[in-house]
Amino acid sequence: MKHVFLIPALAVMAACATTPVYGPAKSERAEGYLSQQIETGRHRVSYTDRDPIRARNMALLRASEITLTEGKDWFEITHETVDSEGSGRSGGPSVSIGGSAGSGGYSGVGVGVGFGIPLGGGSAGKVTHTLEIVTGAGTKPDKAEAYDARSVDMNLRVTSG
Repeated sequence: MKHVFLIPALAVMAACATTPVYGPAKSERAEGYLSQQIETGRHRVSYTDRDPIRARNMALLRASEITLTEGKDWFEITHETVDSEGSGRSGGPSVSIGGSAGSGGYSGVGVGVGFGIPLGGGSAGKVTHTLEIVTGAGTKPDKAEAYDARSVDMNLRVTSG
């Protein structure tokens, strides 16, 4: 009877042990975040993970860290992409959706269809979520693409590791 409870407990512990800890990526294709300042107040942030939801959340967390480090209050996503590689399938159609918002209120959404052929090796099932952000101070713009950095940091930090 004791083994009935022990096996699920071990499975939960193993699952927790395989979740990577939030932090910088050791290389361009490794799990973790990469960030680059494009110009003053504008950054590109990406996070690679095996879970697409975690990849986006951790990219948002990194964006909030950068914003707060700059002494700013909010950030706005001006461009967002998702790339997945090595899902373990033997190639096939894939769909990618991206959007952008530019200055002057112009915005757009693009949809692309592609065909992937796995070339072997690599890291099965990794997803990289990339955000281009602009940071700002004061009152957050009333847009769906704008985020309060302190709120994002507080809410996502608990799920980061």
